[in-house]
Amino acid sequence: MKKQKSVFSFAFSLLLFTFYLFLGLTLNAQTAAIRYAVAPDNPRPGEPVTVGVSGGADVKSAALMVGGKRLTKAAFFPIPAEGGRQAFMAAVLAVPSTAQPGGAIIVVEGAAGVTVEIALTIAAREFAAEVIELNAALTGIRTDPDPQKTAEAEHLWSILNRTGVDAFHFDKFTPPVASTRRTSFFGDRRVYKYSNGNTDTSIHAGIDYGVPTGTAVITCGRGKVVLARNRIVTGNSVIIEHLPGVYSLYYHLDKIEVTENFFVENGVRIGVSGATGLATGPHLHWEIRVSGENTDPDAFIARPLLDKDAILVRLQGN
Repeated sequence: MKKQKSVFSFAFSLLLFTFYLFLGLTLNAQTAAIRYAVAPDNPRPGEPVTVGVSGGADVKSAALMVGGKRLTKAAFFPIPAEGGRQAFMAAVLAVPSTAQPGGAIIVVEGAAGVTVEIALTIAAREFAAEVIELNAALTGIRTDPDPQKTAEAEHLWSILNRTGVDAFHFDKFTPPVASTRRTSFFGDRRVYKYSNGNTDTSIHAGIDYGVPTGTAVITCGRGKVVLARNRIVTGNSVIIEHLPGVYSLYYHLDKIEVTENFFVENGVRIGVSGATGLATGPHLHWEIRVSGENTDPDAFIARPLLDKDAILVRLQGN
């Protein structure tokens, strides 16, 4: 009886070992089949990072991790094969402007337990500081409780945190006004001085162009208008979706000339600049959001929103 039990135990152990060996080989084969690419290699705080994955992996999302803490996360979307290019999955992440320089990891999460970790280095960057004095009316816009203001903020975040399925624009962005005069820059560390003597701090999420009221404002790229309305804080505002999770925002307009759910080409006039909402003078506030995170617009002017050729070259090299 003991001999039979011993034989059964050995057979069961052998079967279990074979199963785990097969499972391990299968997972290793799946992982080995995955090809990935990241561009750029050394992003600075506030800049976007594109992640490309191919090789049949059923990927869902990519997350930027520093010291075990997730800073940002973005969903993958398909880039179909065209013009001789192979298909792949892409995700656009943003490095927060508050991120510290040093080592980071992009974790690619997918089905069937497939996970790839990609090491990268966040480069150092310094931001300017500025002090903004507000009169009583502007102090009230920023500090007074208002159910309408809360509702508008919740609606805004429901848009910016939404990941669609359509990709409208892949090339570089173009500036939204002809003028190059800037009165504030991305990432400026701000101190607001209120009329009651109190102060508050914030980080400027975009670029302010110091242009006169009535200056033509044009789209920075092809996309879909997902918001075109007046808001208490940002005044007459337009938001355009360009890629899943990637949006351009145009604030403080004097006049809006597009409607929601309207498709626009690159360089199309969407309104004129003004000083509506929380504005100390006429200007255009231009902002880019990636999966809800404010991102440096200049980075999208300098290089394509999603450089398919560069990603494919890196995918083929891995």
